[in-house]
Amino acid sequence: MSSELLAPLDLAFWHLESAHHPMHLGALAHFGPAPAEPDVLGLLACRAAAIPRLRMRVRDVWLPVGGAAWAADKEFDVRRHVREIALPGADFGAETARLAGELMERPLERGRPPWEMYLLTGAPDGSFAVLVKLHHALADGMRAVAIGAGIFDEIAAGQGAGVRRARPVPPRSWLPGPGRLVGAARDRIEDLGRAVEVGASVLRASRLDVRDTDALAAHSSGTRRVATATLDMDRIHRVRRTAGGTANDVLLTVVAGALRRWLDGRGDPLPGTDPRALVPVSRRRPGTPAAAGNSFSAYLLTLPVTEPEPAARLAAVRRAMDRNKAEGPLRGAGALAVLADQLPPLAHRFGAPLASGAARMLFDVLVTNVPLPRSALSLAGAPLRALHPMAPLARGQSLAVAMSPYGGRVHVGLVADGEAVPDLDGLADALADELDLLEQTAGS
Repeated sequence: MSSELLAPLDLAFWHLESAHHPMHLGALAHFGPAPAEPDVLGLLACRAAAIPRLRMRVRDVWLPVGGAAWAADKEFDVRRHVREIALPGADFGAETARLAGELMERPLERGRPPWEMYLLTGAPDGSFAVLVKLHHALADGMRAVAIGAGIFDEIAAGQGAGVRRARPVPPRSWLPGPGRLVGAARDRIEDLGRAVEVGASVLRASRLDVRDTDALAAHSSGTRRVATATLDMDRIHRVRRTAGGTANDVLLTVVAGALRRWLDGRGDPLPGTDPRALVPVSRRRPGTPAAAGNSFSAYLLTLPVTEPEPAARLAAVRRAMDRNKAEGPLRGAGALAVLADQLPPLAHRFGAPLASGAARMLFDVLVTNVPLPRSALSLAGAPLRALHPMAPLARGQSLAVAMSPYGGRVHVGLVADGEAVPDLDGLADALADELDLLEQTAGS
């Protein structure tokens, strides 16, 4: 694969990273026992090495000034990226979550392809887990699913080499015709106009005083804690059919109610102002080349944490999300990716520290929903039981929530600053309790 410039949003994520703010996302996948005793570590390594994007590293380029490019790692060795860790089997689920927190706080080595996989073994019943870390410059949530799918039996068998390669792009003429030039100019003007509109929305939405939502703020310790939860999809759909809205509206309401329940259980006062969630929206279209990196926008959503009634919380979320959808994912203060697309590489390189610190003035928590393939998946013949996604933390924030529907359940991954949120398991428990309450209220 030849050298390829990082897209503007990918470049932004590459430069947003610091030692205390690693910009990788991840997933913790649990598998049942394999029918035999295969070499799972060797299988993982073989399939990962067959994915072209995972053999690429980021290097600086002279032009454009401040830019970077993906280039083949001539010293690529998959054994540097795929490792096995044996855990004590007394409580394998708890041990994997604890270790996932420790591994997620370690930045990826920037001189190598920015990803890692860990095979976690030691469960008494022969089940195992796989932790995947991918730098956000390499993939957004949807792209991470596409890359990670190459390790599963079904996808690897269907694609032969472990992952579908990008379809060749027909060569373009170096001398575009007048019509193409006019169209490109018109598109550029429209993009710039949209970016100005989004920039104005960001300024209007930014808060200079964020003390009212300090429950979700943190002076970063550089540590990470991970917790997981699983919600029944049939119950979520029952609430949706009874109360209206979408399944995602219900899930966002569950998160809002769980935050309220969790804060109350800690003895913390409710925030004076409801926290804002950044809710990513994929812009990826069918047929997007496999090499493409991040392609998403986002909505800003006020989570009705201070609303005491579950039904009223759901109604508030529905109204807010309906307004967001009517406006579209390319407008509004949440559409930060539109701004990133318009900035030159040098601006990303030197403006990243400022942008990282400014995120706290715009939103308090990231809440993302990453769908998985609907078909049953396995690795080395072992069925996939759960896959909990994990999102990166922005500077000054203590919590990120990621969800993935699969196999009739919604698998939730919570990532928090380890010192700011030592009781993250309590929030995980509150999610299930809140779904119970919401279902009871919707059915009454």
